[in-house]
Amino acid sequence: MSDETGSIHEKYMRRCIQLALMGEGCVSPNPMVGSVIVHNDQIIGEGFHRQYGGSHAEVHAIASVKNPGLLPESTIYVSLEPCAHYGKTPPCALLIIEKKIKNVVIGCRDPFPLVDGKGAELLQNAGITVTLGILEQECMALNRRFFTFHQKLRPYIILKWAESADGYIDRDRTITDPSPAWITNAQCRTLVHKQRAHEDAVMIGTNTALLDNPSLTVREWAGKNPVRIVLDRNLRLPRNLNLFDEQSTTIVFTKKKAENCGSTRYMTIDYTHDIVPQILTALYREKILSVIIEGGTQLLQTFIDGGYYDEIYRYTGLVVFKGGTKAPALAVQPKTETIIGEVKLLRY
Repeated sequence: MSDETGSIHEKYMRRCIQLALMGEGCVSPNPMVGSVIVHNDQIIGEGFHRQYGGSHAEVHAIASVKNPGLLPESTIYVSLEPCAHYGKTPPCALLIIEKKIKNVVIGCRDPFPLVDGKGAELLQNAGITVTLGILEQECMALNRRFFTFHQKLRPYIILKWAESADGYIDRDRTITDPSPAWITNAQCRTLVHKQRAHEDAVMIGTNTALLDNPSLTVREWAGKNPVRIVLDRNLRLPRNLNLFDEQSTTIVFTKKKAENCGSTRYMTIDYTHDIVPQILTALYREKILSVIIEGGTQLLQTFIDGGYYDEIYRYTGLVVFKGGTKAPALAVQPKTETIIGEVKLLRY
């Protein structure tokens, strides 16, 4: 492949990635995928996977072409290998073959066992020219949750907390003022709600549930509420907490057996052993591709110490608490630093 051809392929693959991101928060447990159809260096069709269970990107792209007679003379670009199996929809590889498209350019292979090279092989066996690995790292990063889920057999794990300028995630609560103190600002809270809308689940511990009574919803962003997960070893949490308000499914990990109630489901784990692998295995079985761990310190530190994380978002505000609940200890250096008003966001 010449440098010029490679540059052209990258241009259209970047457009595929842009399109794929339009499905963020809507397609899990499927991957985000974008597709572009090009004829004589002109885009004649575009599509992306819009929602779980719906048509795939290639289907939308092909359907958008106004002159289907151009398809046999065109190249279809797709950010992830076309599927080769019957799932909720027919195989996209067969549709490409049916439309007699002779050139297919793929960003990266699909790690899903029923695809994983089979889509590209099916196309090649039909006499189609397949180019694989265009902007491969970018395409893999796009679906890092999907890749982690299928390759590591666990959800993609994001740790998130806010801490004061002197290193506390909460001040000392008093009887006269038991309410939590805000560390960040309105912009940061909106970003947190946006992030929740893009991930499958959010998790907290017992003390956070009792002290803060959070809803863990996306009130300040448009999107679906994540599955809410709470650790409640001895079933101490009262049913009048916001976690049990039926706005979303709530999963409770406990050592005691309990009957499911409404949208609340109870899962028993062995608290005498490392609970994290048990939780991650249970979430994998539930097809939860990603989870945000929002606290408290003990729960966050458990994930940090065990190396159970893929990303960390650490917000630091200007407020000084001079005591309270210490923030988690972190020995690694941040990859990026962003200033949001008076708040510093460090991403690891």
